[in-house]
Amino acid sequence: MGPVPESLRPFPRRLADRLRRILIDADYTVSGVRDRLGGTAARALAREQLVPALRATGGEEGLGLLLRLWWLQEPIADKAARALLPVDELAEHGLLSAAGGEVRARVHLGPWELEDGRPGYVVSDPTVRPGQGVPRPDHVVGAGGASSTLSKLIVDGPFERALDLGTGCGVQALHLSSRAGEVVGTDLNPRALHLAEISCALSGVDNAAMRRGSLYEPVEGERFGLIVSNPPFVITPEPARYTYRESDMGGDALCAELVRRAPEHLTDGGWCQLLGNWLHVEGEDWRDRVGGWVAGTGCSGWVVQRDVQDPAEYVELWLRDSCEHGGPEYTRRYDAWLDYFEREGVKGVGFGWICLRNDGAQDAAVRVEELRHEIEQPVGPYLPGVVDGAMTAHRLTDAALLSAHVALAPGVVEERIGVPGAPDPQRIVLRQENGLHRAAQVGTVEAALAGVCDGTMPVGPLLDAIAQLTEQDAAQVRKDAPDVLRSLIAEGFFRVAR
Repeated sequence: MGPVPESLRPFPRRLADRLRRILIDADYTVSGVRDRLGGTAARALAREQLVPALRATGGEEGLGLLLRLWWLQEPIADKAARALLPVDELAEHGLLSAAGGEVRARVHLGPWELEDGRPGYVVSDPTVRPGQGVPRPDHVVGAGGASSTLSKLIVDGPFERALDLGTGCGVQALHLSSRAGEVVGTDLNPRALHLAEISCALSGVDNAAMRRGSLYEPVEGERFGLIVSNPPFVITPEPARYTYRESDMGGDALCAELVRRAPEHLTDGGWCQLLGNWLHVEGEDWRDRVGGWVAGTGCSGWVVQRDVQDPAEYVELWLRDSCEHGGPEYTRRYDAWLDYFEREGVKGVGFGWICLRNDGAQDAAVRVEELRHEIEQPVGPYLPGVVDGAMTAHRLTDAALLSAHVALAPGVVEERIGVPGAPDPQRIVLRQENGLHRAAQVGTVEAALAGVCDGTMPVGPLLDAIAQLTEQDAAQVRKDAPDVLRSLIAEGFFRVAR
């Protein structure tokens, strides 16, 4: 891939340690910033409005100065900056510039919350706001909503080695550092690797190394217990203009390639977790499309679609992202993008996550579904149980299920809906109060089973007793129940005790 440009000089660890101490002493942390800004200013910032935040960060004390400089990208007086920061050293390494009696930030440096309680810091390029032009081709985007989604999805460790593929500003590498003994971050963009190294240094992370290259190229022949990726999955008709969001692979081929090649780089039982876009093409079920990527990999797992946008919504989102709304190229790009989707028969674009576990099993199955409602966060701690439940249900024959010991999962409650005073409810619903917050309408047999199963007796005899109490044919109940119960196990309402 060629050498990293000389302009991207290594960031000295002594300087990183010094700056980290300054940031922490000033309470430039997630909680410190949240408390200082307050709700009104924080909500205004989400709308790209700076005035309330500038009012909340006035004064010459450390936290206010750091917020205006690093977060709000406002200049501060040279004298005040030098009283707080090693300005000349930071300018030498491209984080600040000093001229005309003012000091300006050349990067965005924001606090980030890590799982083990350490204060973390993420360094990226400043956000390009409307009216400020467009991002540079090697723009390094900061940690945002997608970063947070992926970080909450990561399964718990420990792992010997972990890979952050397409590390960008390094935010996922920070999360992996507490889960793995060794972390490797890769990216095609040398500027991203440079800023990721600074993010790690400022966060006190010393077990992460960065490598330059595309996809799995920098780690050929290597295996990891955990691979995570927030890849450049944006689907565009043009050659990639921004390395942080686009690739030169057409359509959703990038995500498909990452999935297909994951088992080559996973240890036995290792996990691959990535975010992605996939096409909704006329005449094709998106579940079949994404499921086809996983077929034959030997991985079990879970694919979840969290959102779908129609072609126009999708184009508008990414033209806003690159600040091209209202620009001279806006209409042309919008039109060309829609032409591309029309030629390809694209009716929508899905967004979600793909989580795979390298089971190396011929009967491995991946659950593919859509979940639009709010679910418990973080997902990572209970995600393996979701995959285990789906695999258990997939493998249970009717005979095995009837002889299995099944228990109601923790946090499942029953709701009965009907006319007041009526002897029987119109609907019976099982609802999860934690985890995925699913709801399932069930019949009287399944509701009765939920009320009595505690893992001490096999399912078959319980069904026989329920059939007798409800005056139903026991043989028919045994015949009908397994399919329904299998689905309820797959969705986490019941668990197989043994």
